[in-house]
Amino acid sequence: MTTIPQGADAVREQSGVETETATDAADPKLPPPLVWADERLGVAKGFGLFKKVFPDHWSFLLGEIAMYSMIICLITGTFLTFWFVPSMGHVIYDGSFVPLKGVGMSEAYASTLDISFDIKGGLLIRQLHHWAALIFIVGIALHVARVFFTGAFRKPRELNWVIGTVLSLLAIVEGFAGYSLPDDLLSGTGIRAMNGFVSSAPVIGTYMTFFIFGGQFPGELIIPRLYIAHVLLLPALLVGLFAVHIFLVFWHKHTQYPGPGRTNNNVVGFPLLPVYTAKAGGFFFIVFGITALISATVTINAVWAYGPYDPGQVTAGSQPDFYMWFSDGALRLLPGWMEFNLFGYTFAPQIFLGSLVLLPLVFVIMGVYPFVERWITGDQREHHVLDRPRNAPVRTAVGAAAISMYLVLAIATINDIIAIKLHLSINDITVALRVLFFLAPVVTFMLVKRLCLSLQRADRDLVLHGTETGRIMRTPEGRFYEVHEELSEHDRWHLVQHDAQRPLSLTAGPDTDEYGVDKPYGMLESVRRKLSEFYFKDRVEPVTPSELAAAHHHGEHDAVSQESLPGGQAESIEESVDRADVTAGRRSDQQR
Repeated sequence: MTTIPQGADAVREQSGVETETATDAADPKLPPPLVWADERLGVAKGFGLFKKVFPDHWSFLLGEIAMYSMIICLITGTFLTFWFVPSMGHVIYDGSFVPLKGVGMSEAYASTLDISFDIKGGLLIRQLHHWAALIFIVGIALHVARVFFTGAFRKPRELNWVIGTVLSLLAIVEGFAGYSLPDDLLSGTGIRAMNGFVSSAPVIGTYMTFFIFGGQFPGELIIPRLYIAHVLLLPALLVGLFAVHIFLVFWHKHTQYPGPGRTNNNVVGFPLLPVYTAKAGGFFFIVFGITALISATVTINAVWAYGPYDPGQVTAGSQPDFYMWFSDGALRLLPGWMEFNLFGYTFAPQIFLGSLVLLPLVFVIMGVYPFVERWITGDQREHHVLDRPRNAPVRTAVGAAAISMYLVLAIATINDIIAIKLHLSINDITVALRVLFFLAPVVTFMLVKRLCLSLQRADRDLVLHGTETGRIMRTPEGRFYEVHEELSEHDRWHLVQHDAQRPLSLTAGPDTDEYGVDKPYGMLESVRRKLSEFYFKDRVEPVTPSELAAAHHHGEHDAVSQESLPGGQAESIEESVDRADVTAGRRSDQQR
């Protein structure tokens, strides 16, 4: 009986063609479990992420500090949940801390004392948890500042900036919920303040208070509810948004500082595996070790010194953690005459504005800033190379002014302590801080802007004239001048690589036509052009290749000085340089 070959494999065998089976295709050097997983799940594709390149700069560690601190908080928080009792049930304390023996308190406060004095390592874990939480928010704040001042929020990272802003707000709420849980006199005072904030909301304030506290303040539900929010809801949101944040960093590729060979189309750095992974792992243990050292040597939140919470008592000189200073300071600075009575009801807008309005307003302004700046500048390009803060003077000045406002509010948080320690009038301090709140941002803005422009001029002078050598030369004509050493291409690159920033009146045409009549712009467009003028009117042009060539040709300290060129030659040089030539010249520098 003749056997008929079936299938293509049989035909190939008959024709002498060797076939490769799936088993033969597998790499025998790989572990069998990895081969099994790749054949079913395609895990090998995921290893391409380990080839992702990350640039290297110390400021990128600020975001990593926040990430590692959050991990420490999750680890230590898990430990604390085994012994903390989130209940306001009344008990009589009978633990190891003798001064509070026989004192009535909530189960939450009693369990906090037990963790601190009766659980081995409990106090260290408590302090490690609290310090890590503070470092977490400090890391976020510094990371946000780095992103803002370097322009890392620009296209295509606006969404990631918004996510980071939401993460900052959630971190603050998470911190407040956390330090409210022990139910000591200090944290209870903070909850009492929160009750006042919520009650200040017009019309719905009382209803919101009853909803949050489950009845009259303080009730018996606020600690369990804060506990659920602190250990379940908010951590889930934080971890989820953080995962999206990191994914977008991978997706968009990491930003990098300007330098030779670094463009918007590449990333110069180290691969994730093994270099960056090893460095990140080592840095995690450094952060963990420093946090543990601080926690073991510096006491924080000594709840046993405050005693249990009593609604009839308030701790003297109480202030919240630093991330709530600006809100508490605003409440102290807002004037009392804003309170008024209407239709038999008392309205206190100063409390409402300083708490329920200010906190979300700050983060809303932060979140929309990238879109406002893009609208003003009309810049639709993708940016993967960071700005030097001095090259964006108005943005840098705006950020510095915002920081000055925060510092004034932070000082206002301790106005009573300042009055006591320095024997001053608290009313005078408050009035002075109110004036400073409006004056400090204006002064800071002007100073920082002028400082950035001065640094740009210094960079321009350094590129054109080089560094001073201290050597004096004499020309055949008997004239003396100092010899300057030219910068290397590597040192010169980051001083000349940035683009010129010009207002819309120069890039999109003047505000008037050829007859001097104002063009019929709409209101939004008029506002946009005015803001563009505000942003870019005062500027220092980057050095062009023609100017650099002229400086090298003359070879003197004042070779391309605008004042020394005769007959408007300086203007003719600048006008003759086409922007394409400038770009080509910088590109050639990069290739070299």
